[in-house]
Amino acid sequence: MSDTENRDSDEALLNSDAPAGEAAEEQPVKLALEVKIDNRSTCERHVTVTVPHEDIERYFDKEFTELMPTAQVPGFRSGRAPRKLVENRFRKDIGQKVKSELLMDSLAQVNEEQKLSAISEPEFDFEAVELPAEGPLTFEFDIEVRPEFDLPQWKGLVIEKPVREIAATDVEQSLQTILANRGRLAPFDGPAAAGDYITTNLTFKHGDKTLASANEEVIRIRPVLSFRDGKIESFDALMVGVRAGETRQGEAQLSDDAPNAELRGQKITAIFEVLEVKRLETPELTPEFLDDLGGFTDEGDLRDAIREQLSRQLDYEQHRRAREQITAALIVAADWDLPPALLRRQSRRELQRAAMELQRSGFGDEEIRAHENALRQNSLVTTARALKEHFILERIAEEEEIDADERDYELEIRLLASQSAESPRRVRARLEKSGSMDVLRNQIIERKVIEKILEHARFKEVPYEFRRTDEEAVDHAAGGGEHADIPEAKYDEEEETPESRTEGHLAKGAGRGDRD
Repeated sequence: MSDTENRDSDEALLNSDAPAGEAAEEQPVKLALEVKIDNRSTCERHVTVTVPHEDIERYFDKEFTELMPTAQVPGFRSGRAPRKLVENRFRKDIGQKVKSELLMDSLAQVNEEQKLSAISEPEFDFEAVELPAEGPLTFEFDIEVRPEFDLPQWKGLVIEKPVREIAATDVEQSLQTILANRGRLAPFDGPAAAGDYITTNLTFKHGDKTLASANEEVIRIRPVLSFRDGKIESFDALMVGVRAGETRQGEAQLSDDAPNAELRGQKITAIFEVLEVKRLETPELTPEFLDDLGGFTDEGDLRDAIREQLSRQLDYEQHRRAREQITAALIVAADWDLPPALLRRQSRRELQRAAMELQRSGFGDEEIRAHENALRQNSLVTTARALKEHFILERIAEEEEIDADERDYELEIRLLASQSAESPRRVRARLEKSGSMDVLRNQIIERKVIEKILEHARFKEVPYEFRRTDEEAVDHAAGGGEHADIPEAKYDEEEETPESRTEGHLAKGAGRGDRD
């Protein structure tokens, strides 16, 4: 290369817009975007964005400025090639990076300037966007946003508050439930009674068509047998007196949200081929059993822990009732239509939130499972109500500057750990791995907002009776079809059996927040 060529290339480099280091320190210049937003529904927006050609060239100019000191072009030393030559040679290679940065910066700027309050990631095909050789860049995307609404009056609500003095009989009933769940199922050669268990081959039919089946399912005889998509009422009446080797047949009512769309709301036939009847033998309160149950020193220590757990369940019921009444008052005017696709996606989160709330409050697996099935059977209606409630509580949280901090997370995780026989560290790792920390955050914030509303509420005390489950829940979709979008919420990695349903759910110190 001649001295003249060297001087020309040096001058070209010096005369470029700015050195790479200086360019990196410059404050980003806003894009001169043209944005058009079409309201498709209450929560759906279609956004069209136009980026002027001047901004496209500015992004290319920045990339070339950063590339110049290291650009390698045949016939020139590294970083010495004329800028025009570098631009012609590398424009296509740099194009993907420019497109990516333009799109990401455009999306961020649109979200900031248009105040979209997005509740999901935009539906956007990156590969379909091409940088034009001339003229502006135009791209489109769909996005779901929080609906716009006037915040209802939330101060001064009248709230019914369930109250109860926890009696010795309450503790005794809970103790018997714990013993039953830790009992042993023994074969019984006789007719089944309410509360007994049957091992059964289970088949669901509609006419002559088999919809679903399950072999050797162990089911307790209770008034209601629920499935993911329906239930059998008076199940105890159907099964009382059955013996091994007999077959009983009943009707299952499918829910309006059943995965099998063709059979929603219809009745199907449930056939129970009873293989065995089992009767529960409860354990004695020996020192070994008390220690295994949760490190209790004696029966009195266990009863104290049960009383504390019942107190947490009462707190949960007070919170649930208050939230229910608050929601009813606040969403009266929330007559927005929410997209079914949004409801289906959010139904999983609502299941997680509800199950997590029950678990932290000391409820056992049977009650949680029954509640999950109830949510699944009416998922779209339940989720729509929960989403409207969430949007309103979120607005109040923003206005009152309510947020979750690390102490809130630690408390919630300790409560969850105390109910699952896991360490807080393991619970946090599991939540983070499953992407459930944001569900926990929403739960914390919503609870704080409810507490804020209750600070300004007036209360009317009403008597409360502890709920005793009369429902046996089975994790099957009776109507067949595709599985619902909501998977079973599991808390323990080991397979659950009827004999171990309360394993780890009554550890000593549960709910005291002082164990790791």
